[in-house]
Amino acid sequence: MSLKSSIYKMLRIWNDIDSVKKGTVGKRIGRRVTGRVAGKTIRKMFK
Repeated sequence: MSLKSSIYKMLRIWNDIDSVKKGTVGKRIGRRVTGRVAGKTIRKMFK
């Protein structure tokens, strides 16, 4: 694993913990799921 991917992974976990503290976990999960679905849809369109 490269340094960049390690940093991104660490920051994603850090932000998950921060969202739990702020009580915005639902929004974060919703945005993550929406982003994945949009990415897959766009990938299929341009394949």
